Amino acid sequence: MILSCQNITKSFGEEIILENASFHIEDREKAALIGNNGAGKTTLLKIIVGEYTCDAGQAVLAKNKTIGYLAQHQEIHGDRTIYQEILTAKAHILQLEERIRALEASMKHAAGEELDELMKAYTNATAEFERQNGYACRSEITGIIKGLGFSTEDFKKPVSTLSGGQKTRVALGKLLLLSPDLLLLDEPTNHLDMDSIAWLENYLLNYPGAVLIVSHDRYFLDKVVTKVVEVEQGQVLSFLGNYSAYSLKKAAHRDAQYKAWLNQQQEIKHQEAVIAKLRSFNREKSIRRAESREKLLQKLTPLDKPAQEQEQMRLALEPAFASGKDVLLVENLSMAFPSLPLFTDISFEIKRGERVALIGGNGTGKTTLLKILNQLLPPDGGSFTLGARVQIGYYDQEHHVLHMDKTIFQEISDAYPTLTNTRIRNVLAAFLFTGDDVFKEISTLSGGERGRVSLAKLMLSEANFLILDEPTNHLDIASKEILEEALNSYTGTVFYVSHDRYFINQTATRILDLTNQSLVNYIGDYDYYLEKKEELTQIYAPQAEKEAAEKDGARLTWQQQKEEQAKRRKRENDLKKTEERIADLEERDKEIDRLLALPEVGTDVKKCMELGREKEAVTGELEKLYELWEELA
Repeated sequence: MILSCQNITKSFGEEIILENASFHIEDREKAALIGNNGAGKTTLLKIIVGEYTCDAGQAVLAKNKTIGYLAQHQEIHGDRTIYQEILTAKAHILQLEERIRALEASMKHAAGEELDELMKAYTNATAEFERQNGYACRSEITGIIKGLGFSTEDFKKPVSTLSGGQKTRVALGKLLLLSPDLLLLDEPTNHLDMDSIAWLENYLLNYPGAVLIVSHDRYFLDKVVTKVVEVEQGQVLSFLGNYSAYSLKKAAHRDAQYKAWLNQQQEIKHQEAVIAKLRSFNREKSIRRAESREKLLQKLTPLDKPAQEQEQMRLALEPAFASGKDVLLVENLSMAFPSLPLFTDISFEIKRGERVALIGGNGTGKTTLLKILNQLLPPDGGSFTLGARVQIGYYDQEHHVLHMDKTIFQEISDAYPTLTNTRIRNVLAAFLFTGDDVFKEISTLSGGERGRVSLAKLMLSEANFLILDEPTNHLDIASKEILEEALNSYTGTVFYVSHDRYFINQTATRILDLTNQSLVNYIGDYDYYLEKKEELTQIYAPQAEKEAAEKDGARLTWQQQKEEQAKRRKRENDLKKTEERIADLEERDKEIDRLLALPEVGTDVKKCMELGREKEAVTGELEKLYELWEELA
């Protein structure tokens, strides 16, 4: 066991956040910490790392174990670049490398006892450097930076110029490189695109330590965790299995709890009725029997009534009237920003009743496309046409459609002036804004609260074509499930951008993948997209090139085809040579390790230094060859 949380209680003022919360995390275990927004998940993480003190109980980390914590928001300052900032996580290895170089320099001019001491220090330092995988240090850093969605060009960006989300990714990279025994991650996928999330899934699955993750990404949790720790109304329960297994077990657990309480209540009422009847006979024998039953009833341990599910958002989406069959036609749409082409000549159409998900990496232009369709940005080229009787309802992930200086009540009443005060309050109550909450200014709300206000406006719009940009951002799992149910019951048309793969699986009837400045169409959910992605992308790319060539009236000539074939043969030949060279160098690397372990070599200063320099050269060349192999393959 690496972590034991024992009877933790925490209150803020009169509000009890956690009460006698107990759970444990085993070595190498991957666990999720889930619960509604405000349930106390982040509070519990801060108690574990010592940022908060608990009112009672304790969080105990196993002896000599290290812990690393990624908070939701990071403040990283300074003039370092992304690469330099993440490199600081390996400062101890870099210092060790400098010490090795210094020892090598000193040994050139030493003799006798001094040389023996230097050689001993050198042997220990190189052994420690190798034990800490120092030779692959820079390669590991590069892999993590790219895995988290940064390009090679981003390596030199100063961290002071990064967005909050990018800083969180940098902090995550540093934490992964530190490799603590226990990782605490608070919403690690919030600022990652789908490829980066998939990379992080694989990384955590193979992570040698334990991981405790707070996340609303159900697909991510299904892939990574084997235990779910739930925080609900101050209580903590643990369930073995991934999120889907937890969901089933939780429903069964809640049902069993309620049935047990109900059965006990019925039994108590039954016994009380029997006792009353026996006493009414007013005979000595019946009274004794009544008293006997009363004693048994007093010994009964009453079950607490199960906590009712917390009040949840109520969302019902329904168009005021139906649109025509053709909802949207996009023809040859192009858009680029200075030095950043987004998409070129993309065309697609959406029919009434479809629920289409638009996916793609960060920076491919998904949000820009939605803004063009809402006429918030003009395209560089091409056009789009809305069908007959189409009325758009737009959900913006940045909530620019909300007015920060207005109260929640004003936001709704100004947008829908015909609504009565009672109707507005009823609508806001359905989205969990009651009492004086309705007079809070939008600027003071959390991301999740702003999301609920935007959803309330969307529901009142009664639009028949919903365009949604990351609608599940900042929503807890219960609210996501309510939104999924509302969209699946909606009789209009939906076009949305989302990184939430579970949400896409539950709602999408079709997926458009914005990749390489083009669109690939998948008629199915996210699992179907994963199954067909490689195949359809390979088919689509040459088809797109052919169509572009035909538009320009320039088909590939026989000579061009021969040149392409020659290039392909050269690439295949280069790949083979690269693989052979890698195999040779890896074998030499092992041979150097064997030589350095020999006693006669260990006492030969000159030989040790030669082999050390050769090993460094081999490692450097291998790193370059691995990158070249990736490009060629």
